[in-house]
Amino acid sequence: MKFFKYNFKEQTNAAPLAVFRLFFGFMMFASIVRFWANGWIEKLYLEPKMFFSYYGFSWIKPIGDYTYLLFVICSLSALFIAIGFKYRWAIITFFLSFTYIEFMDKTTYLNHYYFITIISFVLIFLPANATFSIDNLSKRKKYINIPKWTIDIIKILLGVVYFYAGLAKLNSDWLFRAMPLKIWLPSKYDFPLIGNTFMQQDWFHFAMSWSGMLYDLTIPFLLLYKRTRVFAFVLVVFFHVFTRVLFPIGMFPFIMIVSTLIFFDASFHQKIIDFIQKRFFKLSFRAQSRNLKLINNYQLPKTKVLIPFLSVFLIIQLLMPFRSVLYPGELFWTEEGYRFSWRVMLMEKAGMTNFKVVDTKTGNYFMVDNKDFLTTFQEKQMSFQPDFILEYAHYLGDHFKSQGHKNIAIFADSYVALNGRLSTRYINPKVNLYQQKESFKYKDWIIPFSSKIKIKGL
Repeated sequence: MKFFKYNFKEQTNAAPLAVFRLFFGFMMFASIVRFWANGWIEKLYLEPKMFFSYYGFSWIKPIGDYTYLLFVICSLSALFIAIGFKYRWAIITFFLSFTYIEFMDKTTYLNHYYFITIISFVLIFLPANATFSIDNLSKRKKYINIPKWTIDIIKILLGVVYFYAGLAKLNSDWLFRAMPLKIWLPSKYDFPLIGNTFMQQDWFHFAMSWSGMLYDLTIPFLLLYKRTRVFAFVLVVFFHVFTRVLFPIGMFPFIMIVSTLIFFDASFHQKIIDFIQKRFFKLSFRAQSRNLKLINNYQLPKTKVLIPFLSVFLIIQLLMPFRSVLYPGELFWTEEGYRFSWRVMLMEKAGMTNFKVVDTKTGNYFMVDNKDFLTTFQEKQMSFQPDFILEYAHYLGDHFKSQGHKNIAIFADSYVALNGRLSTRYINPKVNLYQQKESFKYKDWIIPFSSKIKIKGL
């Protein structure tokens, strides 16, 4: 079978996918343990009174104290993925539990959560336990080779993250105003050696902006080309470690570092496997491994259905970041089509949004204290994102209606500042938000952006 002249029947060594599975599983396990240890389960999913939902998924909510159980299930499935134990059930369980956690509250949205979701979904269909797994030992079978496309699809998804992040940086704020780095970097004055010198200089802000754009656009191709691969990986390590030190972005830099190892040849991954077997499993695992029945090629079931299915999935991933072109107005301002598009750290946006509850018959009104309903983090996120503002307005309307108020109308007094610009009015104060419905349609009650961001690569 050929598709765009690609040989889907070609086989390659299974070691790279096995190592990816191992590191992915352990990274996910460590991330969930870290999330729990920092008290974020209680802070983000138990303490709030309301939760912001993704459109069409309002039925996904935290489940009280059972939310802890959800994290236990997710962490154990990640551990099982790493060691390759009951792999198919483990990866399905991880995908479902992690995606549920991701969708419980839109306030916690991060690009790398979405990356983990799509990677874990694709891994459901890949033979990541074909070698170096507990499943091999229990079934007494070890596959030497797997279809090459099962490794290449991971490379494509990684390439999309980087390349689309680079395309998104092709805008005038990032390139010609060095925004938002010009806001963030000077605050790192206590950074060793360069914090109080380079990070205070305009030229350094522009150098960081342009080098970040060039890095994202070129790194997938440098990783693909064998002669530049080692140099590219050194860049990957430096870039992600540096950004991790500068910004509180959790485990994502380390996840990306270990993920890019999949671009290396199979011999490199086999050395990793041999090292782990020698240092951690010692004689017992190696002795059992020698007794495994070796099978040269792994044959995926239902390939004729699976390849078209995953091809459509990839096409969706390639097209979805461009959905913002369907909406008028400035994307960074309206944020319609902003999420799930690999636009990473492109804007510094802050707002102040207050709500007025009006009795349309009497004209009486009162102002809402957001702290009565939202956590500090939720209020911050709500204040500059229109879909949050709309959902919160409906929450307030329903709440006060249940208390006996009648003829309710909800109006927002909202001001937002974007990338160092002066704060300007954000939401039309004459629009009753309680009558507006959430949909994929353009939100015409957002006041148009008063400035202009030129050059849009994505």
